[in-house]
Amino acid sequence: MSTRDETFRPLSRRTILGGLAAAPLSLAASRAVAQGTGPIRIGELNSYGRMAAFAVPYRNAMQLAQDAVNKAGGIKALGGRPIEIVFRDDGSTPGDATRVAEELLTRENVAFLCGTFLSNVGLAVADFANQRKALFLATEPLTDALTMGSGNRYTFRVRPNTYMQTRMLVDAVKDRGIKRWAIVAPNYEYGQSAAANFKRLMAAAVPGFEVVGEQFPALGKVDAGATVGALSQMKADGLFNVLFGADLTAFVREGNTRGLFEKRTVASLLTGEPEYMIPLGDETPEGWVTTGYPWETIDTNGHKEFVAAYRARFNDTPRLGSLLGYVVVGMIRDMLEKAGSTETEAMIAALEGLTSQTIAGPVTMRALDHQSTLGAWIGETALNGRQGTMRRVRYADGANYMFPEAEVKAARKA
Repeated sequence: MSTRDETFRPLSRRTILGGLAAAPLSLAASRAVAQGTGPIRIGELNSYGRMAAFAVPYRNAMQLAQDAVNKAGGIKALGGRPIEIVFRDDGSTPGDATRVAEELLTRENVAFLCGTFLSNVGLAVADFANQRKALFLATEPLTDALTMGSGNRYTFRVRPNTYMQTRMLVDAVKDRGIKRWAIVAPNYEYGQSAAANFKRLMAAAVPGFEVVGEQFPALGKVDAGATVGALSQMKADGLFNVLFGADLTAFVREGNTRGLFEKRTVASLLTGEPEYMIPLGDETPEGWVTTGYPWETIDTNGHKEFVAAYRARFNDTPRLGSLLGYVVVGMIRDMLEKAGSTETEAMIAALEGLTSQTIAGPVTMRALDHQSTLGAWIGETALNGRQGTMRRVRYADGANYMFPEAEVKAARKA
């Protein structure tokens, strides 16, 4: 909460639409940062090349929100200074990302860092931020370690982590009576963590639960035929899927062809996000329980205005990345207003416990582990004509699915 008892709300419709015409900042204004009178520069690094389906809509929405903040008068607690987000590709590798983070801090003179997509990249930048004592607002990486065992005082995370989203899915399928499950997940930190969380949570929720087999194809290199063939032999009644992107598309196509999903309950992380559902098209399997972003049905405060502004500016519908990018800039605005400073310690103090009123609802940054309470939408996949959608949707508030405080304390002490 603000120390001045000020409630921050989503950007108004007038502010959002007004921001569409905001002019770019001048080079002279950019050079004035060192004097504390120019724009507040924010270093954003992400996998814009490798993960463009998510990262480009994310960047679009950040630019939309940036212009709206500046059109509304900038950061008032800092004399109306505008914000200027400096975007860079993180190379999708830990080494490239830390090099880019260093350049943002030293050459671009940014006040702090935000972004990253892949879990291993996010962990590398978090470690770098800890060493440099620089604030890092991790927006997309889902690895639990980021705010648990590898957590540090300089790193905060916005999206619900792997544990949180897996727990949402377990809650949605635990009463279906399915005990024999198979797992397919990409063979890197995110996939392995999701599988471990699923086994742990299902074992606690479903008596007699067992995993009859697992497949861990390399990220971006799934052999769909071999993977589907192996899963078909496992005789599982339920399937927990963690594949996404091009791997998901290939897997679904092969699974549909071979009837893998028929008469099986499928719980799937991320599949309901437009980034991954749009490429599936009329091949979208029906009835999968999934997390996602059914933008066309959401009616939270300011969301419809956001959709209208996004479509007007980019001639496209928003993705989950778009929602996240817009929410992140709102949180940054609120942090700077509360801190009244771009000093790292002041921004950390402002973020811890900060509640922002976002277009997804209220989001609080838990001080204990620097994990936000942003939630996700849970529902079932369905076909609407030749395009996938979600039905029976509900919003799962992240505050109800976070790691227990005792576990956080034990993990961060270790």
